Amino acid sequence: MITANFCPSSHWTKSRKAVGLWLVAVASIIFGMVVVGGLTRLTGSGLSITEWRPIMGAIPPLNDVQWAEAFAKYKQIPQYIQQNSGMTLEGFKDIFWWEWGHRFMGRFLGLLFAGPFLWFAVTGAIARKEWPRFVILFALGGFQGLLGWWMVQSGLETRVTVAPYRLAIHLGAAVILLGAMVWTALDYLRPSRTGWAPKLSLWFIALIYGQIILGALVAGLDAGLIYNTWPDMNGNFTPQDAFFYSPWWRNFFDNPGLAQFNHRMLAYIIAAVTVAVYINAVRQGAGLAKNTGKGATILVTMQIFLGIITLVYQAPLGLSAMHQTVAALIFCVAVWHAHELRRS
Repeated sequence: MITANFCPSSHWTKSRKAVGLWLVAVASIIFGMVVVGGLTRLTGSGLSITEWRPIMGAIPPLNDVQWAEAFAKYKQIPQYIQQNSGMTLEGFKDIFWWEWGHRFMGRFLGLLFAGPFLWFAVTGAIARKEWPRFVILFALGGFQGLLGWWMVQSGLETRVTVAPYRLAIHLGAAVILLGAMVWTALDYLRPSRTGWAPKLSLWFIALIYGQIILGALVAGLDAGLIYNTWPDMNGNFTPQDAFFYSPWWRNFFDNPGLAQFNHRMLAYIIAAVTVAVYINAVRQGAGLAKNTGKGATILVTMQIFLGIITLVYQAPLGLSAMHQTVAALIFCVAVWHAHELRRS
């Protein structure tokens, strides 16, 4: 039986801090994937690779013949036929690298997680009773890859983009994985008492998560390109034809105007809750809990302003990417804040 004493660096590998820092690195890659995934969608690159090959797909085209084959496959899907029929091979390469980079980060993430986990498990840095938690995290990562391909498939036959609700599910699963990884890292770096975090901090996380999902629907429906006025919606409080589709519930997934309206309304609710989070952090927080509460408040304020100017300027690439990046950052800080409050 292999024991920790077999390894000359067993003191380091047994350190909870080492495990925590490794998990922070993993969480950073997930965060990067969220950002790159947003840029992949914004640049219209998500359908450039029409096959899912988990192993061999890690190797990009290496010569002119292979590039021509990849481009020929892209030419067969509706996005090229209806939108990009004049695209050159160089233009195809531009969108190809975004999607390939996003998928490569997913493959790298799997290796970054699996290898160190086995090392920490064998050396005893991760206790046997904690193994199931890490297995679940790894499974969630693999499932996220399947969701990504399921999303891409929706744009290969009849649509010129992926289905908005599949985009929202794919992003939502990624954010859950990101939050779980951040929380687990904090359990090793900032161990706290057992029990739940305060309800307000958990509601704050839930609201931020819901807003990210609504943001994905707005992005998938290109809802940021309409009703580009604030605080009104082209002179009205609500969008026109908010419930145009039948049955009524379909509008929450397919109606761009209603998607944007819902995104706006939840932003107002989050703004009010953020004030309560800030007051609670100042009055009851201790140590880092005060700083995380204040940090969340600053980021939410920044995000509201960023959302308004992104809308008014009709969602340009740079502002849209920054808006999604800050959203993911707020979610991470909200998770950190809830975790810190368990220590207060």
